[in-house]
Amino acid sequence: METHYLTPLFSPQSLVVFAGKADQPEQQTCYGRGIRAQLEQGGFPGPVTFLDVGMSGTLSDLAHSRADLAVIALPNDELSFALEVAGRIQCRAALILSAGVDGALAGELHAIARKHGIHLLGPNCLGYQRPRLHINASVAGPLAQPGSLALISQSGALTTAILDWASQNAVGFSTVVSLGANTAVDLAQTLDFLATDPATHSIVIYMEGLTDARRFLSALRGAANTKPVVVLKAGNAAAASQAALTHSGAIVASDEVFDAALRRTGAVRVSSFVQLFSAAKCLASRYRPVGPRLAVVTNGGGPGVLAADWIDHLGLQLATLSAAAAQALAPELPPHASLAQLIDLSEEAGAEAFSAAVQACGRDSQVDGILVIYSPKLGGDPAAVARAVSALNAGLGKPLLTCWMGDRQVAEARQLINAAGLATFRTPEAAVDGFSNIASFYQNQQLLHQTPPPLSQLAQPDLDGARLLVEGVLAERRKVLTEMESKALLAAFHIPITHTILARSAAEAMLIASQLGYPVALKIDSPDIAHKSDVQGVVLDLANAAAVRDAYGDMMATVRRLLPDARINGVTVQKMAGKRHGRELYIGVVTDRLFGPAISFGAGGTMIELIADRAVELPPLNQFLAQRLIGRVRSAATLGEWRGAPPAQREAVEQMLLRVSEMVCALPQLREMDINPLIVDEHGALAVDARIVVDAAPPSTHGYEHLAILPYPSRYTQEWPMRGGGQYTLRPVQPDDASMLQALVRGLSEKSRYYRFASSLRELSVPMLARYTLIDYDREMALVAVLTQRAPGPDGEFVETDSIIGVSRYIANPDRSSCEFSLLVDDRYSGQGLGPRLMLGIMDVARDKGLSEIDGLVLCKNSGMLKLMASLGFQIRPYEDDPDFRLCSKTL
Repeated sequence: METHYLTPLFSPQSLVVFAGKADQPEQQTCYGRGIRAQLEQGGFPGPVTFLDVGMSGTLSDLAHSRADLAVIALPNDELSFALEVAGRIQCRAALILSAGVDGALAGELHAIARKHGIHLLGPNCLGYQRPRLHINASVAGPLAQPGSLALISQSGALTTAILDWASQNAVGFSTVVSLGANTAVDLAQTLDFLATDPATHSIVIYMEGLTDARRFLSALRGAANTKPVVVLKAGNAAAASQAALTHSGAIVASDEVFDAALRRTGAVRVSSFVQLFSAAKCLASRYRPVGPRLAVVTNGGGPGVLAADWIDHLGLQLATLSAAAAQALAPELPPHASLAQLIDLSEEAGAEAFSAAVQACGRDSQVDGILVIYSPKLGGDPAAVARAVSALNAGLGKPLLTCWMGDRQVAEARQLINAAGLATFRTPEAAVDGFSNIASFYQNQQLLHQTPPPLSQLAQPDLDGARLLVEGVLAERRKVLTEMESKALLAAFHIPITHTILARSAAEAMLIASQLGYPVALKIDSPDIAHKSDVQGVVLDLANAAAVRDAYGDMMATVRRLLPDARINGVTVQKMAGKRHGRELYIGVVTDRLFGPAISFGAGGTMIELIADRAVELPPLNQFLAQRLIGRVRSAATLGEWRGAPPAQREAVEQMLLRVSEMVCALPQLREMDINPLIVDEHGALAVDARIVVDAAPPSTHGYEHLAILPYPSRYTQEWPMRGGGQYTLRPVQPDDASMLQALVRGLSEKSRYYRFASSLRELSVPMLARYTLIDYDREMALVAVLTQRAPGPDGEFVETDSIIGVSRYIANPDRSSCEFSLLVDDRYSGQGLGPRLMLGIMDVARDKGLSEIDGLVLCKNSGMLKLMASLGFQIRPYEDDPDFRLCSKTL
């Protein structure tokens, strides 16, 4: 059961094609004629049967036509019948090549596919190509050259354009998939397959829209965990909240939320077709993620400076050789060469100088990547330099990018570079863009490995009180909390707030001000006024009772004149924050239609829209993510020593962000929020003003369905006693468990490893380790049994060490109602009850997730596992596809 469920679609052993009659082309669609020609010319080695839906006979006559994949290229009015026939002859997958299929017909086709258990790619797509398998089940043009790059495109026109470009740039593909509107197998499922495809080493995506953000992010995280993924997104990701009842709702665009979501998956986003092609060149060259330091080797100062400027613009670093490396290289270069910043070899440089410089960069630990720029010179030999540089690529161990400037004089050199599999560009800026994609992938991988829990390690918030407050507001059929209610909600999560009291008359305002102490601030309190300062609803620094009385009267009169229909509760009185060195920031929450809640952070105050200094992150947050969020805004520079003020307490801002993350996770009713201004100085942070919008949340089974990225499921952590003393922790797996999991596998007996993996592997590969430890808790779960032991350390003192002694796992099937399990127990701890406990634990999680059945394959020789399955009530029966296995199933 290790075979991916989309294997019959993308790696079929046999095909049946519905494309009309070959001798009656006028009755065929354009797609029908094209697909017949493409399949016949592609060289697919398996059996291919061509059928006509108008042929006579019975279904039994078609029994010999059974195939893995049915390819259907017929007029729209014949699609349903052909798909029904494909289902009747037990095809496991189908591809419909069509255009102009409306929603009603698409729904009918989807229903037929579900009835027969068919994985359906289409309708309204151009099909797919798998060059290594000699499958051109597409009408996107000739079969591409084989390569390690996969392309997924939601635009047929772009698919054909990229294939044409690739043929001229020596770029090959492992897979090309065209996804159109109404296709059943969607972007997320295709990504899921490519993540497990050994022929695919990197992925490029062009996308236009999404329907299920969580499934997309889940699949993208799984793919980007082991393979570079670059995304070009057209248009806005989703319509943002239209209410705009807070600053956050008004200024944070949905495209910013999409960017934030993409960063958390470990993928890289590009913004233009040119950058997409640059990324495709680099990924096709199989460059791995690296740091941001790029060395520029050139024979012309001008092109080198252009590259250096673009490196700075993109936030990369211009790498310079270490003093020792520069000293060793200098004797091998022309006399006018310069190694100060750019490695400018001068106009006299030939192939030997370029080769020496590239090798020096390859050996230097201060260099992460190398860009070679060649400008044609009188008497120069661009082809010779290209041969010398290309010959170094295989053993370099770092990304090597090239830019041969010009056209006719360097045409031969470009051909040599392309043939060697190097990425080559026509301009320095495009080459730096290509390297930037690799470096960004490296940086985003750090975000991918962050799986925070819903609650931080800070003091527990008053969740019951917060929920009662929100439910009370909704019971009154209100959505906007008053300032008093907003601050009460913040206080429930231990967010420091200014002491605020509501006054309903000028006399009350004076009394409250005298109790709080001067100076004070007055603010209008109304659920209908989003921005108080716009209606002169804020007055600051009132120093005495007379000033409070006059300000109260003037404010009420002005607001009633400007907004006569606004509901006014009164005026809030609060003591001025008194932070002489305070910096004004803001924290906000918006809810995106697809990606759910997002947290924004940046410069605050009344000019927040004009300053436009903000960054966005998806919850849940941990300290690392909070620090990265703060670091992405310009105003973060003011948190250090600034204009004579001592450094602000940055940790207080981090804690505030963690508290807001807790609010977002715990309160699915939260729609928008402003904390503006948030004033921070050397003593801490204080929320001066707050405005919160809530709305009814749909019923949730699991508690966090409103989040696009699920938090670490800490609720499944338990402590269990070991037989013979001691105890172990049963908890969900974490990304940093990789080394412990590898130690477990290495320590197993050969028989145990074979029973678990049905192979003779001795350890897990890096992609397998990543696949098993960085999981998406929405569609799978792995529970690890962690044993903590004390042993003497090098200095004689006892130290605690953790080790994984067992793992149970399930992965949900595509139907999202059943799942497959696996179980592994350390040989040294067999017979101590670990196996039953791990299985019962993983079954409880699957049941809690709403799955109704769990099954798995067990080798016939593994009598111990079969005995355990029987004791847990599993049904054990032969497995039709392989007699060496037994299928164990249980209803949850």
